[in-house]
Amino acid sequence: MAGHDAEDERRLALVRNLYQQVIFPLDESRVDDFIDADYVQHSPLAPPGRDALKQWLRETKAASPDSSQTLHRILVDGEHVVAHLHVRRWPGDPGLAVMDMYRIPADRIVEHWEVIQEVPENPINSNPMF
Repeated sequence: MAGHDAEDERRLALVRNLYQQVIFPLDESRVDDFIDADYVQHSPLAPPGRDALKQWLRETKAASPDSSQTLHRILVDGEHVVAHLHVRRWPGDPGLAVMDMYRIPADRIVEHWEVIQEVPENPINSNPMF
């Protein structure tokens, strides 16, 4: 996206680093560097709060050590950053198409929303999801 200012670039970098340092390696130790203490989780699939995210990372690392994620695109619009990912829970898994949206008014993420869709093994059309 053309015309990003320094705040846009900072927000994009924060979310990219969140994926690279926390989400992809499932490493709870860095959560506080990225997520505000008053973090609001809007996902109906996750309990609220920063500590719940840490617990999810621990549980997912134990249950799915061979999972992988690919960040395909990342967009910024003011305080909001949207990421489009392909999540594979195990080798050979068609996976999930995920869109995460974060609100970042200052130096940490304060809110998160997500949309998740199964990647079909036999899609009706040949257009890729990613």
